[in-house]
Amino acid sequence: MGEANCQKYGVPLYGAAWVLLRDLYNKKNHPQKQEEEKEEKKSEPAEKIINKNSWLVLSGGGGAGSSGIPNSLLLTQFDSSSNSLSETPVARHGTGNLLPYRMAVHPGGDGLICAFPESCRWFEWNVPTSMETNDLGLRASEGVLTELEDVGQQLALAFNKEGSELAVGSEDGHLRVFKWPSMALVIDKADAHPTLKDLDFSLDGRFLVSLGGGPCRIWDVETATVVASLLRENDEVFTSCRFSVNGNGTQILYITAMRDRGGSIVSFDTSSWTRVSSKNLVRDPISAFNVSPDGEHLAIGTIQGDVFVYKSSNTRVASIIKKAHLGLVTALKFSEDSRLLVSASMDSSVRVTKVEEDTTLKGLTILVFVLQGFWFIMMIAIIFLLAYYHWNDKPLPFAY
Repeated sequence: MGEANCQKYGVPLYGAAWVLLRDLYNKKNHPQKQEEEKEEKKSEPAEKIINKNSWLVLSGGGGAGSSGIPNSLLLTQFDSSSNSLSETPVARHGTGNLLPYRMAVHPGGDGLICAFPESCRWFEWNVPTSMETNDLGLRASEGVLTELEDVGQQLALAFNKEGSELAVGSEDGHLRVFKWPSMALVIDKADAHPTLKDLDFSLDGRFLVSLGGGPCRIWDVETATVVASLLRENDEVFTSCRFSVNGNGTQILYITAMRDRGGSIVSFDTSSWTRVSSKNLVRDPISAFNVSPDGEHLAIGTIQGDVFVYKSSNTRVASIIKKAHLGLVTALKFSEDSRLLVSASMDSSVRVTKVEEDTTLKGLTILVFVLQGFWFIMMIAIIFLLAYYHWNDKPLPFAY
């Protein structure tokens, strides 16, 4: 691909997430600084914050066959100043014959959970003793998640924003929600869906959205009951779901859907659970979806390897990266400050894109606006001219 912000790491990739090294470092070495750091982030310049989002964790591999492609968790770095990814992984943790198919990083920095073909496993960070060293690592936890042993392939993993609850969704449609880290069972629904493809907690942790075959379901986490079923329209197939906020700060639910005419994003009001809008965006099937933490951008990846970023306020294109990858996009994740987007693919490549509005598209929008204004003025002038000649009973100058 020849671009410094896009590298290939030799294994098909299925998961990608940002790691905030400073948060991990302070949690281990300076716990009292954590609250101070949160306040500092609110007032720091965007460019300074970007430089702290430099570590990425990736998951992937060749599976249990004899392909010779290792299964592993990878750590790599992104340098914002040079807009470049490290050419090789900084660290690699092999997982033997087990493919880490799905992954979720704990928001509090405790570690990450991976879904393997039959069980889920917990991994902890090897936090460096200095912020200046590049020796961040991963290790398999000595503790075993017995509640997630021999449960089959989990296709969806999600922590709530506070990191106090974990939701997992199985290939056979089984939904489980646990208190974290006690693993006390909150929801246990064996037939939540024919298969369970995606999960997401609402920002306040009150609701959980789940989707697979059939309608999309909204669960009240406290009562473990379904409070709404979001029905598909016509030939829609729901594929991904994410809670976010809109421009006035109210919560909104986005769901990606496929129809015969292509991929679309559907939004739902979270007070009434009614459909607000639906907009067709791409012709190719959507294979990955994410929403920026600030709620301002939506990102989709397609099976053709394209990545699109949209303004959430009007779903207008902010950025297009055609052929961002040579294979289908498997994962998309915005950084905590919403300024960077990482995408991963089955073709073993990772790309980091700075979220900036496409100036070409912006220029075209301005040009269209100017032309529309020009033609409006011309029409008013013509109408005024016709009225003048009519009321003064004069022949039109071009009427012969």
